[in-house]
Amino acid sequence: MNETIKLFISDLKNALSDLFPIIVVVTLFQMFAIGQVPDNIISIVTGLAIVAIGLALFIRGLELGIFPIGEGLAVDFARKGSVFWLLLFAFTLGFATTIAEPALIAISQKAASISDGRIDAFWLRMTVAFSVGFAIVLGVVRILLGHPVAYYIIGGYILVVLITFFAPPEIIGLAYDSGGVTTSTVTVPLVAALGIGLASSIKGRNPVIDGFGLIAFASLTPMIFVQLYGIVVYALGDTGTLETVAEAIVATEKATARFHWQSLFWDLIATVKDVAPILAVIFFFQYAIIKKPVAHLHRIAIGIALVVLGLYAFIVGLEMGLFPIGESIAFDLSAAGNRLLIYLFAFLIGFSTTMAEPSLLAIAIKAEEISEGAIKQTRLRVIVALGVAIGIALGAYRIVVGDPIHYYIIAGYLLVIGFTYVAPDYIIPIAYDSGGVTTSTVTVPLVAALGLGLAENIEGRNPLVDGFGLIAFASLFPMLTVMGYGIYAEYDKTHRKKKEAQQ
Repeated sequence: MNETIKLFISDLKNALSDLFPIIVVVTLFQMFAIGQVPDNIISIVTGLAIVAIGLALFIRGLELGIFPIGEGLAVDFARKGSVFWLLLFAFTLGFATTIAEPALIAISQKAASISDGRIDAFWLRMTVAFSVGFAIVLGVVRILLGHPVAYYIIGGYILVVLITFFAPPEIIGLAYDSGGVTTSTVTVPLVAALGIGLASSIKGRNPVIDGFGLIAFASLTPMIFVQLYGIVVYALGDTGTLETVAEAIVATEKATARFHWQSLFWDLIATVKDVAPILAVIFFFQYAIIKKPVAHLHRIAIGIALVVLGLYAFIVGLEMGLFPIGESIAFDLSAAGNRLLIYLFAFLIGFSTTMAEPSLLAIAIKAEEISEGAIKQTRLRVIVALGVAIGIALGAYRIVVGDPIHYYIIAGYLLVIGFTYVAPDYIIPIAYDSGGVTTSTVTVPLVAALGLGLAENIEGRNPLVDGFGLIAFASLFPMLTVMGYGIYAEYDKTHRKKKEAQQ
């Protein structure tokens, strides 16, 4: 018991240190840029404290429940030797967890209502969910065959770029940003555990090089499938107007950002509903297909309960503290029109919110564990957060000057391809996955609010055309910074060896 309390206190300290950059950024901008103390300061402070507790519970739950059961399933499937059941599990896991994703449901409904029914909410959700299921299957096949992840990802980006030239403008923003909202906070660590467990169980596979990459696939394929869906749908008649995914997300989050104590129970029910499809898939395949009881079931159950409670506390805390003040600052800055402050806020809020992302924290912990400390989790998170910060700042600049998004995204993908050829093998899959875990619970609402606020308040900008894309920028640039770090680290290592040999 004492050991458990010590672990929780340690997790809580780490969570508070993760939230500290957000507190600093929000406080400085609220005091010096906006020039006033928020009315609900007590609620904000309480909310941030609850967020820290939620993060601590979430991480402990991952260690106790989600990671072990995900890796255990992967090992059991590898021993069973049935590729069919393994691929069916991979597809079902991707499909079931995505179809129940609240952000995707909200976006699909919004897209349907503002396109006069042209975009069908059900079929859009089915398209995205199918694309994620397909992505996990493709990622598992890659691990089984031992192919380098770069071939698949580079081919996918080339395909995304080519399809963009044929896709209707009304669908491009939705497609680009859709990859950033398909992988939930629970799905990411579970999918990562599946890939790492599978790579660890197959002779000749390296968990660091082969185990990562599934999340990158899940972020990439929706961009392709949604654009293809748009081409088919808009080829059937006249094009209507489609609001951006950013606006859909902001509208949804702003509705929940007005915190009410009465909503506490329903938030818990909603969290359980989000996790339920994942657990249903896991336990069905564990007992019906593997036909083996879960090892240490009591411990796994406690871990899953901690994950649910952690997510619940995390979301409640965000609604009380971060969402209201973050969105207020974003809109106030964009309305004020001070471009330098806008870019600075975009950079700092991108960095600070990414450092607090549960999905990134889960991946970083796993990367440090399987690399036996060679990849430090804190260093990896800082590098990823730096990439998000650069991406959001550049995306804000694009909206301010009114440039088309295609040029930036295509140039970014070309850089990713170039970096892939010179980066060390061990860093490439982790870099690709980094882009898929940065746009999640904390980052998405604030980033989307900033993009929409800029497009609404800058003369000559159309929110329906210019307000999207920041989520895509936040997913793209971490891949560059992580691979850039790997290139530098390899160069530094070689340089030191040469110096030692000369001495």
